[in-house]
Amino acid sequence: MGESGATFVLPADAVGSVQDFVTVFIWVYTLLIFAYVIASWIRSPYTDHPLVRFLRDVCEPYLRLFRRVIPPVGPVDLSPMVAIAFLYLVQWLVVGVLLERL
Repeated sequence: MGESGATFVLPADAVGSVQDFVTVFIWVYTLLIFAYVIASWIRSPYTDHPLVRFLRDVCEPYLRLFRRVIPPVGPVDLSPMVAIAFLYLVQWLVVGVLLERL
């Protein structure tokens, strides 16, 4: 009886770890998108700064997926908001599916 209890705890712990990873990953990526948006508002000699290049390299491929579908509305680009909402939808789905498995 002790063995079956030990084998059940391991998957629950692994599910908790996956949930934590997904939550933290989405939180950090959301912060990177916010930083990229703020950096895009600043047009100065710092546009070629290594930090700005890093943010562009990390965020632009993901945001480009949404820019194909959602064109800019005048000077306003709505794709970062939709991209962040999509991230949180994915988090909600992944965590919900993993909680059902317990």
